[in-house]
Amino acid sequence: MPRLKLTIAYVGTHYQGWQVQAWKNRPNPPTVQGEIERALADVVGRPVHVQGAGRTDSGVHADAQIAHCDVPEEKTRLDWVLALNTRLPHDIRVTDFAYVPDDFNACFSVVRKAYTYSLWLNRRYVPPRLYPFVWGCGPLDLDRLDAAIPFLVGEHDFASMRNRGTDTRNSVRTVYSITRSSSPLPGQEDMVLLRFESNGFLKQMVRNMVGLMVACGRGRFDPSAIPALLEAGDRRLAPVTAPPQGLTMTRIWYE
Repeated sequence: MPRLKLTIAYVGTHYQGWQVQAWKNRPNPPTVQGEIERALADVVGRPVHVQGAGRTDSGVHADAQIAHCDVPEEKTRLDWVLALNTRLPHDIRVTDFAYVPDDFNACFSVVRKAYTYSLWLNRRYVPPRLYPFVWGCGPLDLDRLDAAIPFLVGEHDFASMRNRGTDTRNSVRTVYSITRSSSPLPGQEDMVLLRFESNGFLKQMVRNMVGLMVACGRGRFDPSAIPALLEAGDRRLAPVTAPPQGLTMTRIWYE
């Protein structure tokens, strides 16, 4: 069957992450993958399994999650953007589609990923419309936050930046870049954007790096101690994990 590649944007606030989950003695919680599969099944007339590029956590958003699935030949003339969006909740949208070779895998063919984390530095309030999309961490010393970046860029064992709940054994990853910028939108002068690019991320690795950088910006962690923290490989020695709502999957690259 033809292999379909989907580009998907979503607001993760009301979902238990990307991946379909089965809970004992409880109804299955809503997930983004589950909604996509439900819409596909409605179009195709049978169950369709969808493989995503990454398992975003509950409350995490995406501008460009990539997924693939196999569809019947007779459905290849469909406009999948229109066919799926008319069946999806308003906070999930397919933005593009393409047919790809049979050996394309949305997860295992990835060569690079980018995530963006949004911080709000105003201690007094977070605008209600931004609340689901930022961490209202309050004022930070941005020079100290920036000082943490060189210690996190490059190839490292990021075991101390990985939370439990994963069967991934190899915790070595290469972080290509971490950049800080300001929001270009008026009225968002208190927003700081942190963009992370890597060949792959461990479970909650970006959120843990953000938590570490914020601790540095608050003066609670010395940036020069980061190499020792990474060398120790002990998550318990690191600062707290940043909350999920500030995180957005931004871009996925393939060969």
